[in-house]
Amino acid sequence: MKTQLQHHTESVMPRKGKAILEAFIDAVTWDDAIGRIMRWGAAHESRYVCICNVHSVVTTTSDIEFKIAVNNADMATPDGAPIAWALRRLGFPAQERINGPDLMWKYLAEAERAGQTVFFYGSTDATLEKLDKVLARQFPRLQVGGRHAPPFRPLSMQEDEAIVKTINDSGAHVVFVGLGCPKQEKWMAEHRGRINAVMIGVGAAFDYHSGTVKRAPLWWQNNGLEWLYRLGSEPRRLFRRYMVTNTLFILGFMRQLLDVLRKEVFNK
Repeated sequence: MKTQLQHHTESVMPRKGKAILEAFIDAVTWDDAIGRIMRWGAAHESRYVCICNVHSVVTTTSDIEFKIAVNNADMATPDGAPIAWALRRLGFPAQERINGPDLMWKYLAEAERAGQTVFFYGSTDATLEKLDKVLARQFPRLQVGGRHAPPFRPLSMQEDEAIVKTINDSGAHVVFVGLGCPKQEKWMAEHRGRINAVMIGVGAAFDYHSGTVKRAPLWWQNNGLEWLYRLGSEPRRLFRRYMVTNTLFILGFMRQLLDVLRKEVFNK
C-alpha cells in the first residue's frame, strides 16, 4: 500500500481546472475521467474522486471539513449543468457535465472489458440487492468484489477496520461510495491511504441504477433540467436544498465572475 508521502509525490502535477466559489473543479473530458480511474484502479492506487454539483460547491463555503475533502480530491468533476457552465465561463469552453450516475455506468462497461473488480459501499441492503440484479443483466462478466450497506450511525473503530479489510481483501480496483453529500466526501478523504482502490462518491447513483428512484428523462438531463425534474418528484425534501443553494450559487458565482472581469479589464 502506498504511504501518504508517496501518494503526495505522485499527485504534485498541477490539476487543470478552476475554483468555483471555494471548490476546485477539474476541467476534464469523459475520456480523461474514465481513463484516470482505469489507470489508478489498475495500480490499486488509494485515491478518491468527488462528483460536484451546485449543492456540493455551495457547501464548501460553510463546511470547512467538506471543503478540505473536495479540494484534496484526486479529481473533482463538474456534475450539474450550472457547474459545467461555470467552468466554460472561466476558460474551458468545451467543458461537459461529468455526472455520477453516467460516470459509474461508463466505468462499469470499461471495468467489465478490462477485468477490474468493483465494490459498492452505501445505501441500503434492499437497494444494493436490486442493483446486483440490474448489473448481472447489464454487465454479466463484471467482477463484483462485494457490497456493504453501513448502519445510519457512526461506525466504531473496530467496525471501520473490518470494512476496510473487507474492501481490500475483495481485490477491488474501484469502490463506489453512495453515502450522500457531504458524508461520502468526508468518508473518502478519511480512508485515502487505507483503502487500496479508487473511491468515487456517486450520491444517488445506486438508487437510480437499481430503479429505486426514477431518473429524469434524457431530454431533461441534456437541457440542464434534471434538478427541476427531481424537485418535482420530491418537492418536500428538495425544495429548500434547491431553492436556497441555487440562489446562493447564482449570487456567489456572479460575484466571482465580476471579479474575474474586473481583473481582466485592469490588466489590459
